[in-house]
Amino acid sequence: MYLTAIAWIYVALMMAVAEATSLNGSVLGAVFTFLLYGVMPLAIVLYVMATPQRRRMQRAREAAAAAASSGGPPDGGDHPTGDAVPPIGKEP
Repeated sequence: MYLTAIAWIYVALMMAVAEATSLNGSVLGAVFTFLLYGVMPLAIVLYVMATPQRRRMQRAREAAAAAASSGGPPDGGDHPTGDAVPPIGKEP
């Protein structure tokens, strides 16, 4: 992924250099060429491509936080849970 990004920035930089050194070009045009053809599209593509990794990291943080906050059973004891309310109409 980063190799493609480096190549894209290199090509955009060469386009900007060609714009700046051209007889009809300008430095301002070169800056806008680099920003609009290089930086902005690359930022969008890298953001979209990194979305699955950000989701995995968020889920891992949430799982770690849930594991850290749940120190034990919900009632705080170590005995097995039983029915709090006995069934109606049935005798033990």
